[in-house]
Amino acid sequence: MRSVLRQRILKPKDVAIYSGEVNQVINDLIKRIYLLRSQAEDGETVTNVNDLFFKYSMEGVATILYESRLGCLENNVPQLTVEYIEALELMFSMFKTSMYAGAIPRWLRPFIPKPWREFCRSWDGLFKFSQIHVDSKLRDIQYQMDRGRRVSGGLLTYLFLSQALTLQEIYANVTEMLLAGVDTTSFTLSWTVYLLARHPEVQQTVYQEIVRNLGERHVPTAADVPKVPLVRALLKETLRLFPVLPGNGRVTQEDLVIGGYLIPKGTQLALCHYATSYQDENFPRAKEFRPERWLRKGDLDRVDNFGSIPFGHGVRSCIGRRIAELEIHLVVIQLLQHFEIKTSSQTKAVHAKTHGLLTPGGPIHVRFVNRK
Repeated sequence: MRSVLRQRILKPKDVAIYSGEVNQVINDLIKRIYLLRSQAEDGETVTNVNDLFFKYSMEGVATILYESRLGCLENNVPQLTVEYIEALELMFSMFKTSMYAGAIPRWLRPFIPKPWREFCRSWDGLFKFSQIHVDSKLRDIQYQMDRGRRVSGGLLTYLFLSQALTLQEIYANVTEMLLAGVDTTSFTLSWTVYLLARHPEVQQTVYQEIVRNLGERHVPTAADVPKVPLVRALLKETLRLFPVLPGNGRVTQEDLVIGGYLIPKGTQLALCHYATSYQDENFPRAKEFRPERWLRKGDLDRVDNFGSIPFGHGVRSCIGRRIAELEIHLVVIQLLQHFEIKTSSQTKAVHAKTHGLLTPGGPIHVRFVNRK
């Protein structure tokens, strides 16, 4: 299944075609920020940007996966989308408990009062949501084909027409990619805004590069991102400090000797890159927020550092990486074109906590000040 999906979404050029759809979502996000600011006492503060970016991330990834809009950024969110968000929140709230419940023998699970049943119920809701949207797209494609029209589209259309996956496999993969692409992207955006607000000198440097290389109001596409290397460096540095997945796991396929230790075939290894990212031997002045550490000094220079691998590495790396990067790069550019992001009187120090994923430990409040 992965080999089929990677043909359409694992290379930068594969997801570049979605720049227009993502920019439409960003336009709605910026309108939403203006509305939320107008409701604030100071006319600038947006409280709990975590929730705002959750809606942006869900709308953005669904636009690519389902080839349709969900209405997350509307004043009145459709009931079906509300039910999905509730199911997602339920799943994560039951995540830790269900991990322990999952280790209990199957015959005992019916006697576990709440966690296991709630966890299963949440997943039923997630799959139901995807099935409704997938089936809707399938009916639309069939309608076009029945009338002899040429059918073209994005990922979902490709999966239907290629018949490389069964319908059940499409349901499963689209559901899990949507699930994996919402919180991960929204948490990263929340941390990015938080760090920029607390480091105005970094924000100004990134903004100056955007204006110099793209302009104050140019709507960027994927082709423009290489022109602003600091924006890419900003994302890498944010994920170094706050990786959504704090670790990666692998099972060894052969006997290995690492650091003088024999690791037999079949051993499960866990790399906590949240820890290695903060080691000075891997990153000088590791606790400091310094996006420039990721900039190349020349065409032959490489700054790959395996002390921080938030997307994993190799054939098992995150299959949605390019989608997430596109969503984050484009929205950061446009947010900085429109606003100067500042702390407010409500901005408090926010620390990370582990809740299945590495999440902000509290709401993030910042000011979006109009660019002069």
